[in-house]
Amino acid sequence: MSAFLLSFVVIFIAELGDKSQLMAMTFATRYRFWTVIAAISAATAVVHLLSVALGSIVGLALPTGPIAVLAGIAFIAFGLWTLRGDELSADDESRAQRSTRSAFVAVTIAFFLAELGDKTMLATVTLATTHGWFGTWLGSTVGMVAADALAIGVGALLGRTLPERVIRIGAACLFFAFGAWLLFEGFQITMG
Repeated sequence: MSAFLLSFVVIFIAELGDKSQLMAMTFATRYRFWTVIAAISAATAVVHLLSVALGSIVGLALPTGPIAVLAGIAFIAFGLWTLRGDELSADDESRAQRSTRSAFVAVTIAFFLAELGDKTMLATVTLATTHGWFGTWLGSTVGMVAADALAIGVGALLGRTLPERVIRIGAACLFFAFGAWLLFEGFQITMG
């Protein structure tokens, strides 16, 4: 349960202002809300399952102390990445606008490709090195879908009136806090 809750919170925060969240909002202007959410859920479940598998393998191969230190450094890097912000590239924008055989397939493929190597995927790998694979997978998947659903809903209701800069800074601060906590924990394990 702790792996689920931690993964949910971390990935929910990581997804705020992320390019895939922007893609979700773009898709929602073109396709039905439930189609977009279902496609995002399918793509996210597969990407995060791969991420958890990779993280579990790394977690078994390395001792806990160094993993916690590396995870702390990674979360601080995610905080810096979040401060920098994400924007849709021309390719991402065209994928979000193009329609293929069906809306579900188009959104699933575009979202899957957008998530490969993204900070939420890397954060999931990092979490899976020290936490249970199932809780991490389920929490990260639900957290990401919840953040995207929130963005689609808020975007539809309020337009783009939320200050993106404030969201980015808040999310980065939370990453820094998680990173500091993991560094402290890792050094404690290594030194203790």
